[in-house]
Amino acid sequence: MKPRAGTVYLVGAGPGAPDLLTLRAARLIERADIVFHDALVHPDTIALAARAITVAVGKRHGAHSTAQVFINKRLIDAARRHAVVVRLKGGDPMLFGRAQEELDALDAAGIACEVVPGVTAAQAAAAELRVSLTRRGISRSVAFATPRVGRDESPSDWSAALTRADTAVLYMAANEAAPVAARLLALGRPRDWPVAIVESASLKGKREFMTLEALARDGAGARSGPTLILFGEVLRDALARADAVPERHCVAA
Repeated sequence: MKPRAGTVYLVGAGPGAPDLLTLRAARLIERADIVFHDALVHPDTIALAARAITVAVGKRHGAHSTAQVFINKRLIDAARRHAVVVRLKGGDPMLFGRAQEELDALDAAGIACEVVPGVTAAQAAAAELRVSLTRRGISRSVAFATPRVGRDESPSDWSAALTRADTAVLYMAANEAAPVAARLLALGRPRDWPVAIVESASLKGKREFMTLEALARDGAGARSGPTLILFGEVLRDALARADAVPERHCVAA
């Protein structure tokens, strides 16, 4: 009789801080037989997998990365040997986490799979800035987008999403911040549109406020951690406070 395969859990590790894990995520990590984790998952989160084999399969821009097809195969092979397989992803698996590729590969192989959501970086950034992404009378729509595209993929129409939404959050865009801002200006966004840059949301990193015009001129600067760029009138009061107290224009969290 063919042995029954285990279950693969695509688990959101949250934006960075280990104490932002959901209870379900923490319990699954503690139960896991093997954990495949992203490069950005906090070491203290990985340490919860005390009884598991841990395997780094991170993908970092500009650095050596594990091919997605290889990750898919490793998950399938692991499920045929282990009861509880955890694929630990930064943020939320279903937002810029390539979860669908893994789900499709597991389904095709007949492997059971469940998704455990996590806190995405935009939510953590909004909480730290004390700025709601939605606000009555100001913001009734929010767009999450990225200008980054993979090899052999068609260009992303990220700018359309950012020009239609009241509030917008760009992921994986720090290196392209100046041309991104220039594009938004060309599409009619106002020069004084408020912008916030948040590095390593939920962990220590720079938090800056500026206008769209300043972002187009200066870019986002050098960043060592994952960085979000937030846009929208909901940031207007925070920008005014930062301008009123210059030392807070650029702060370390």
